[in-house]
Amino acid sequence: MSLQVLMGFLAAHPAKLVNLLALLITCPGGLLLHSARRRAAIHRQRLAVDDGAADGFDLRVPRYYYILGFACLAMALLLSWFSTWA
Repeated sequence: MSLQVLMGFLAAHPAKLVNLLALLITCPGGLLLHSARRRAAIHRQRLAVDDGAADGFDLRVPRYYYILGFACLAMALLLSWFSTWA
């Protein structure tokens, strides 16, 4: 595809481009949230089996995953709302 056709598409449909960017931001955010849930489930199983104390690293990492995941989803939502104005 030539560059002129691509630039013509972007100029004609800017809202679609912004929505595509929002979709590309949403996917990693969802994967981070899913990974945090999976880590939390594994951690609960390990605590049930070992009856040991919780490791600080196992508690911090899912929290950061949740923060980054929800931040990605919020940014994607804002971009999607912005695309309705464009």
